[in-house]
Amino acid sequence: QVQLVEPGGGLVQAGGSLRLSCAASGRTFSSYAIGWFRQAPGSEREFVAAIHWRVGITDYADSVKDRFTISRENAKNTVYLQMSSLKPEDTAVYYCAADRRIGVFLPRSGREYDYWGQGTQVTVSS
Repeated sequence: QVQLVEPGGGLVQAGGSLRLSCAASGRTFSSYAIGWFRQAPGSEREFVAAIHWRVGITDYADSVKDRFTISRENAKNTVYLQMSSLKPEDTAVYYCAADRRIGVFLPRSGREYDYWGQGTQVTVSS
């Protein structure tokens, strides 16, 4: 079993930056894919970014490409989402998730992920 904890949300002005963390406990990420998703009020959950822990390949939604960076730190068993040039439309609850399948996958569908964090609020003011 993997527990995911996501500190790092908060309030930031448009154009600012924020870094989210996703720390795992219970076991290491090993060969998992780790994804970030977000959900704004009244909207569907949407894919933001993903990274494969072992291989290191990444994927981004078009809406965040060139503004957000996903990375990993092996020693801390933690995945980060560095968010820059934030816009009010980035306001949402952000969730990290882990896909435990063996192989190299970077799914964009939340249904493919097995473990989820509790979510952290990110609010971008205009």
